[in-house]
Amino acid sequence: MRAATWHRLGFRRPLRGSLAGDIILLATVVAALAVLLTGLVAWSTARTNAEAQERDQLGRQAQVLSRLPALSSLLLEGEQRLAGSNGVQLAVVAAGGSVTGPSTPVVTDAGRDRLLSGHALSATATLEGETVLVEGRPARNGGAVVLTQPMTDVQQAASRIRGSMLLPMGTGLVGAAVAGALLARRIARPLTSAAAVAHRLADGERGLHLPPAGPTEAVELSGSLTALDRALTRSENRQRDFLLSVSHEIRTPLTVVKGYAEALDDGVIPAADLPAVGRTLVTETRRLEGFVGDLLRLARLEADDFHLDIQPTDLGALIDEAAKTWSPLCARHHVAFRLERPQSPVLADTDGFRVRQIADGLLENALRVTPDGRPLVLALRTDDGNAVIQVRDGGPGLTEQDAEVAFERGALRDRYRDIRPVGSGLGLAIAHRLTTRLGGTITVRGQAPEGGACFTVTLPRGQASEAAG
Repeated sequence: MRAATWHRLGFRRPLRGSLAGDIILLATVVAALAVLLTGLVAWSTARTNAEAQERDQLGRQAQVLSRLPALSSLLLEGEQRLAGSNGVQLAVVAAGGSVTGPSTPVVTDAGRDRLLSGHALSATATLEGETVLVEGRPARNGGAVVLTQPMTDVQQAASRIRGSMLLPMGTGLVGAAVAGALLARRIARPLTSAAAVAHRLADGERGLHLPPAGPTEAVELSGSLTALDRALTRSENRQRDFLLSVSHEIRTPLTVVKGYAEALDDGVIPAADLPAVGRTLVTETRRLEGFVGDLLRLARLEADDFHLDIQPTDLGALIDEAAKTWSPLCARHHVAFRLERPQSPVLADTDGFRVRQIADGLLENALRVTPDGRPLVLALRTDDGNAVIQVRDGGPGLTEQDAEVAFERGALRDRYRDIRPVGSGLGLAIAHRLTTRLGGTITVRGQAPEGGACFTVTLPRGQASEAAG
């Protein structure tokens, strides 16, 4: 189809291989098949219908002639009546059984007897080497009238019927193509608009809105693209805010390190202050190292080739080791550390190193916000075939809004950086991604029994639990 035709149909460019083009092609093909099948059936029945029409007309003529009062004068009068008929010939059957007239050869003994018994005759015969239709009607006062008509008249009538079929068939085909084009335009227009919006989204444009139009599926697609636009906007805003936050945090220690480095280079720091300056540089360098380490860990977790060493692991022993590490740290900060775990081993098919990494991250986050004298609890239990690790603290807790965004990178950090101690903003995001990688789930409640937040990690135990049982 030429480009000008597509423009007349309302499309901006030829939709070769597109949905609209497929719809038009499909509608045209279906219509063509329907017209073709209908035409074949009608074409094959045209001769039958034409023959039926000719027989009916011939029979009516015979019926009219059979009602004349005297069949003896029928031959001459009948010939006069049939003078305008093309090829129609007459035969008269007398009441005594004699047959006269041009069509006498087609009247067989069986046909004559049928007519004299009062029944109509309808047959096909050969007259003067030509196939003819035979129609006979009995007369009221005895005898009968027989008319013949060449079969060529039937063929001509069939040709006329077939010729009259061409225009409706062609009109139906054109109408189907136009209907297909209109349907394609209606369906393809919202899809084309959706594709344009999708391309603009892919190019980085935001704040787009696609009005719902077209079929239900197109309306749903419009709504999905609008929702995608909003989600991308939120995600990119969060990423931008996170990067700004991280860059701000990295800039602070860099400024300190740069300042002292320039001071050392200029020789303006007294020798007595060098140990203090060294300690400050080490502290700020460790802060930078912590930021970079968290960023690298999160990047590795997002990679598809992240490696897990899954093997039977005693989570009870692992939690004990974590308690030995964190109990002195909590005591140093005057936080009451408590371990809760069953006496029997808790076995699970998992990566013990990663589970310990999750526990350490949650404990570090909890210790940061727990005030002096308040509790911090590390708990382990089993629940419905799963292993459950909890970290509960006596800190300020979290609101419902906090819980909704707790595992998003930097969300809580940006919210509380001026209110309470915060870290890099990546710890909870790392814990969430690690738990997901291990096939588990991590949730948070804003208020634990100890008064603060409660983080719960649920891990599948796998076949190790069956072996333990």
